[in-house]
Amino acid sequence: DAEIASQALGIVLTKRGKHLGEDIQMCGVPIHAAQDYLKKLIALGHRVAVCEQVEDPAEAKKRGSKSVVKRDVVRLVTAGTLTEDDLLPARASNFLAALSMVRHGEADFALAWADVSTGETAVIDLPANVVADELARIDPVELLASEATRMALAENHVILPAGLLVKVDPDLFDSEKAAERIVGAFGAEVVDPSAYSRPSRAALGAL
Repeated sequence: DAEIASQALGIVLTKRGKHLGEDIQMCGVPIHAAQDYLKKLIALGHRVAVCEQVEDPAEAKKRGSKSVVKRDVVRLVTAGTLTEDDLLPARASNFLAALSMVRHGEADFALAWADVSTGETAVIDLPANVVADELARIDPVELLASEATRMALAENHVILPAGLLVKVDPDLFDSEKAAERIVGAFGAEVVDPSAYSRPSRAALGAL
């Protein structure tokens, strides 16, 4: 990761210590400029894990003078999950989209999209031959889809844009689990998952 960031940001790659005989590569940026570098990484299509200190240094010292303060991933930043004004691109919307497929003989598809920064959310059922047109209309910055969905569309001569596509585990599109996630996100009094088709539930729940 340090090597990738060094090349992407044009900053010096250093090393500190060894692990299993290999140099531990590192690179860093000033904390006051972190947002600018984060914006550049996202613009280049990278997904960034933000780690923060989750332990008081005094607690770490109780384990020994050389104990490392615990840190943990607190956020995964991607093009479709931005909420900060200074990171959002100068465009009308910043949609994260999810494309699902359910087979009943023929494949049925649904496309859901949301702007995390505003809460705007929508979902539609659609046939394979209009997927490309709908994606062009919505213009998402990220598209979640399984490899099976990508291949099914390719069989119909529909190629998903590689620069936007984030391949995810097909379990993410399980329609029953999706219904639970939808209720958890919106509330049963706001959204009734049973009112949607299975593909639509799967796509919306994946978001």
